[in-house]
Amino acid sequence: MNLKRLSHHLGLSATTVSRALAGYNDVNEETRQRVIEAAREFNYQPNRAAQRLRLGKSDAIGLVLPVPPQQFASPFFSELIAGIGEVLAQAGLDLLVTACPPGPQETEYYRRMIQGKRVDGAIVVRTRVHDERVTFLQTAGVPFVTHGRTKTNVPYAYLDVDGERGFYEAARFLLELGHTRIALINAPEPLSIHAVRHAGYVRALRETGLELNPALLFTGDLDEVGGHRAAEVLLKGPNPPTAFLCVNDLTAFGVMHGVADLGLQVGKDVSVIGYEDLPFARYSNPPLTTLSTSSRKAGQHLARMQLQLLSGVSPAELQELWAPELVLRASHAPVPTHPEDHTSSAAISPHSPRQARSIPSSSRPQHD
Repeated sequence: MNLKRLSHHLGLSATTVSRALAGYNDVNEETRQRVIEAAREFNYQPNRAAQRLRLGKSDAIGLVLPVPPQQFASPFFSELIAGIGEVLAQAGLDLLVTACPPGPQETEYYRRMIQGKRVDGAIVVRTRVHDERVTFLQTAGVPFVTHGRTKTNVPYAYLDVDGERGFYEAARFLLELGHTRIALINAPEPLSIHAVRHAGYVRALRETGLELNPALLFTGDLDEVGGHRAAEVLLKGPNPPTAFLCVNDLTAFGVMHGVADLGLQVGKDVSVIGYEDLPFARYSNPPLTTLSTSSRKAGQHLARMQLQLLSGVSPAELQELWAPELVLRASHAPVPTHPEDHTSSAAISPHSPRQARSIPSSSRPQHD
């Protein structure tokens, strides 16, 4: 059954049948129901591609992952994309995902998607302090939402997790355990999260009378390799840290491997805290203490915000800052009695049950 035959069967024009199935309100309800029932009876499915072309819509949302090839399968992005795709699919929309190395080409990928009319909206991740992607999308007039914040004078829709507050609380927690040499493993400086998390870490130190020690700062790739390198460099230094506060869980896993490779024990000789709470964080050895950011839920909410934008809601009304949660497992411990004597010793302590500290977010998001 095709559109021409269905129209002939109903005694209606092909245009009327097509508009009835597309939900146009210029077709009266009685006629619409006749068309829908006949289409169901004859198992007729409209040509979605033709409808999209006719309406000038793609029914798709674009997402460009700014990652090198080896990070395309990042567990964080897998969770985020799963959440986005789930909600969009329920709304009848597709998710168009592509990846490219970080750099100016990210904006070009969005440009090609939009100029080719392949997407009706966009989602931006890993925002930068000054983000060309956001500027381009605002100029193009395309509905978009970001995961993270950037500096711009034009209101835009965003969902962010309060990383400044999270790293402040995590650093305070380690300080309460007696740690004073806490290494911060951070993201590259152009990313917005770098300044935000650095600010939380520094505030916690200064509130307890400690000054920032540049020798305990390390910036690298957001993966296991970057974390392993950080542990190797810092733990072999003259005044090694007794604790690591990591930009994400993958980096934390790398640090944990680096600690073990040096004959030390995580959760005894060295404490490690991650960020994200990936599904397998609880199964690491020892289970990772981390800040939970609910990646899949964030993806679902980003998709809902995008749907609101498509329905006409103002971007200024769609700005949310979520509170992270400190999930206590077994990768932390009080500072060793003689922290300068980093030597391998007893077996890893028994796994503690999952505990959590809820961290309140600030009432109004602030750009650092």
